[in-house]
Amino acid sequence: MLTVRDMVEGTGVRVVAGARGLDHPVRWVHISEVADPTPWLSGGELLLTTGLAIRDGGRAYLTCVADHGLAGLGVGTGVGGLEAIPPEMAEEAERRGFPLFEVPYETPFIALTEKAFTHIVNEQAAMLQRAITAHERLERIVLSERGLEGLAAALAALVEGGAAVFDARGDLLAGRNLDEAAAAGAAAEIRRRAGTAPARGFTTGGRAIILPVPRTGAGEDSSPQAWLLAARHGGALTELDKLVVHHAVTVVALELLRRRVAADTERRLAGDVLASLLSGELENAELRRRLQPFGLQDRVSALVLAPPRHLKDATEAALAVAARAEAGGGLAAGHGTLSCALLPVTGGEDELFALAERVREGVSAEVGEELRAGAGRAVPVHDLRRGFHEARWALEAIALAEEARHDTSEPGSLNGHGGVAVASRGLLATYRDLGSFQLLLQLQDDDALRLFCDSILSPIESGEGAYGGELMRSLEVFIECNGQWERAAKRLFCHRHTLRYRIRRIEELTGRSLDSARDRIDFWLALRGRELLD
Repeated sequence: MLTVRDMVEGTGVRVVAGARGLDHPVRWVHISEVADPTPWLSGGELLLTTGLAIRDGGRAYLTCVADHGLAGLGVGTGVGGLEAIPPEMAEEAERRGFPLFEVPYETPFIALTEKAFTHIVNEQAAMLQRAITAHERLERIVLSERGLEGLAAALAALVEGGAAVFDARGDLLAGRNLDEAAAAGAAAEIRRRAGTAPARGFTTGGRAIILPVPRTGAGEDSSPQAWLLAARHGGALTELDKLVVHHAVTVVALELLRRRVAADTERRLAGDVLASLLSGELENAELRRRLQPFGLQDRVSALVLAPPRHLKDATEAALAVAARAEAGGGLAAGHGTLSCALLPVTGGEDELFALAERVREGVSAEVGEELRAGAGRAVPVHDLRRGFHEARWALEAIALAEEARHDTSEPGSLNGHGGVAVASRGLLATYRDLGSFQLLLQLQDDDALRLFCDSILSPIESGEGAYGGELMRSLEVFIECNGQWERAAKRLFCHRHTLRYRIRRIEELTGRSLDSARDRIDFWLALRGRELLD
């Protein structure tokens, strides 16, 4: 830091008064010959003048510049303005402790300005180099995968204080040497600012600086993905500290990107494993090998959710986090419109379903919407296909039961859901909610199940060729909608008369009637049985 003392030493000037203020910092050097130079000054400058505008002993002039917060005043003598500094001026400077020095004719102002500029430039270059060194140190922490905690610890050491990273909602992600009051104040302010634009940095308590961490590759979304806090213990942050914190924002964004890419890659790998498992491609030793990195060895339970489309990615990301937090591991991935987690199981049934409920609650809290979930019983890894379908069908069963309770009395609607009469047990469904689905899961003979499904559905598939797939989809949606023509037609994006034609054609091909409870049960079980065989 450049001070007035640095400026007067070795330059041939003489301190006349105000020696108590020689350690005032000098931000810049300015030369002026106007009567009141303060409109062009912002404070902290060292002012040089020949005194051409100084009148009446100079007391008013010195009072004006001292009150404006200048670092000091140098008066050139023997140039034509003043031959010596007036006593009144020196007296006022001494009283205020404001540095006042005489610059003799032999010492040009340029000698002082060059000294100041050289010192400031060197100081700025040194500060920039130290900031770059700090940036490189933070980058190494990212590359060594020490995470946000490592970054917070390094930043806290660099600013000789505390540091923290908050998510976009103000929840603490990582911190080191935190001042609890500053952290609480920052979190409250972040929550208050959530959703406002543009996001700007701010301070709390006069000591902590909080800066937004921008999103990477977020398109039009300009809201911050996180916030970075830094506070120096025992004082305000220096200019170097502030520069380091701005560098740290970039490094935190890089770490969050690394974490997101790693999580996305893990979910894609998990999705491949889940798809292969459900298709029957993975069995026995190969299945165990592929599940081992996810901490799945012996007994495993499936947890299935059906989130709204706009929340699907967020649900799967939250599932991965909740599985690690609650179960110490697990696989989280998407399967069609569903989001699934395979959880390691060590305890009994009650403990398993309590774990599933904690995971469901954690995911719901993260995405901001209460989601239903279906949990399967603990099964050996080789039987995970059936475990997945148990969880899925349990979820579907309570959804159907919920729809049944809210159905209107539409003319021609079906009563019941193909014999799936269950009672919803809150937001987590288990095998107790399966109803007639349980019959399919207990049928161990795949050939017998295939024969049953083909005997019911093959006439539809073979009788209409390529159009058979459209009929199958219409049949499934019609039953899912409890036989309500308008709602089913809307889901199929067709007119209700078109749907009525398709249902009549299904009845003609199969010789069955969807007015018959027995036939509805057969159709529904056959459709779901196909899922076990695919």
